[in-house]
Amino acid sequence: MLAARQRERDRLPHYWFAHRLVLVLSGVRPVHLLLGHTRDRAYEQLARLAPQAPLRPAGADVPAPVVRQVGWCRPGPGAVEAFARIAVGDRVRALAFRLEQARDQRWLCCAVELDTLGAADPAPRREAVR
Repeated sequence: MLAARQRERDRLPHYWFAHRLVLVLSGVRPVHLLLGHTRDRAYEQLARLAPQAPLRPAGADVPAPVVRQVGWCRPGPGAVEAFARIAVGDRVRALAFRLEQARDQRWLCCAVELDTLGAADPAPRREAVR
């Protein structure tokens, strides 16, 4: 019963996108996995970020990133704003994204924000696309 509920939950657009974004941003899957599921500007941003694999764990012993929690709200009809808490080794990372429903009823990712720390700068820096 629990597995069936989890499969049903994972089909919800905010869960589906959270998992795919983590796969792309950790370098596990290529960015074209999201081709046709993103608006142009979001895809271009992901195409620039993906080669850097900002969610890839450092070190060979560190397990792959895991989506720990997904939260969401509906700011209006046909829109979902979501966040995901991602476990990467002993760190927890944050991912935020906006989905909009197209005329054909498909959900498209139109904005992505990822928390990142610059190598020389201890202050958080946001990478965003709108």
